[in-house]
Amino acid sequence: MMLIPTHHFRDIERKPEYLQPEKCVPPPYPGPVGTMWFIRDGCGIACAIVTWFLVLYAEFVVLFVMLIPSRDYVYSIINGIVFNLLAFLALASHCRAMLTDPVRTCTEMAFTLLGRGASFPEKLDKPVSGRSKCLLGAVPKGNATKEFIESLQLKPGQVVYKCPKCCSIKPDRAHHCSVCKRCIRKMDHHCPWVNNCVGENNQKYFVLFTMYIALISLHALIMVGFHFLHCFEEDWTKCSSFSPPTTVILLILLCFEGLLFLIFTSVMFGTQVHSICTDETGIEQLKKEERRWAKKTKWMNMKAVFGHPFSLGWASPFATPDQGKADPYQYVV
Repeated sequence: MMLIPTHHFRDIERKPEYLQPEKCVPPPYPGPVGTMWFIRDGCGIACAIVTWFLVLYAEFVVLFVMLIPSRDYVYSIINGIVFNLLAFLALASHCRAMLTDPVRTCTEMAFTLLGRGASFPEKLDKPVSGRSKCLLGAVPKGNATKEFIESLQLKPGQVVYKCPKCCSIKPDRAHHCSVCKRCIRKMDHHCPWVNNCVGENNQKYFVLFTMYIALISLHALIMVGFHFLHCFEEDWTKCSSFSPPTTVILLILLCFEGLLFLIFTSVMFGTQVHSICTDETGIEQLKKEERRWAKKTKWMNMKAVFGHPFSLGWASPFATPDQGKADPYQYVV
């Protein structure tokens, strides 16, 4: 990660007194594990509501325009079960991506010495204190206080990073989000459709959300195609409980929605999987930041996001990834 002032909002100081800790307000005491995370952003909330509305619209058209009026009950039951299952998993993944803190942090952050004249913190083999315990939570906001800096027991030659926007001691591979108003480690991007940043702790749910939306979009397009063929062969008044003009308008809107979201979510799914396999976030790729973290295999990178070992839980938005041996902390926390 190269120090380019135009796109790095970091104050790199070699002496603790230059961090100006007296200007930082101590952060509130961290809430208990499991406390719901929610970003109060008007645009993001509106986009999340629109997302749910579009999925429910597709649900309405599929059920009440195509499947329920159909006289082929086997076709209706099978497609109804598949579509509803995928739609449920998509909305569940959306909720997990939106309401999950995007960062894994530890109660105590540690930084390594610059013993060899390095310009950045190096990998830690052990935490500074045996009492350090990893919890779920965003990078503590405003923790660049005098007390916290003194608790780090900085020695001559040590370097810490301070974010001038949220006044926090900044871990490696962290970027400040202007919407979430705090630093997010391994931040890929801020997605208004899930009203949250996509980070190391909720990337799995975002990937599942894009995958399931792409699948229901493809499924809906296939059913619309078959329904049009069926209605052309028979009387339009018998292939739907709605009038022919209403049926055509609803199907065309669903077709347009399905095609648009199929393309968009497929591209997002592909870029996310590529980002996971290369262990390089979207921001890091965009800024062409220097790679300073340990390189792992693509399979290990996948397990670092979806959990260890491989299981059906990878496809479930209700399964919290178990890191196991796939330790994602190959960089400073």
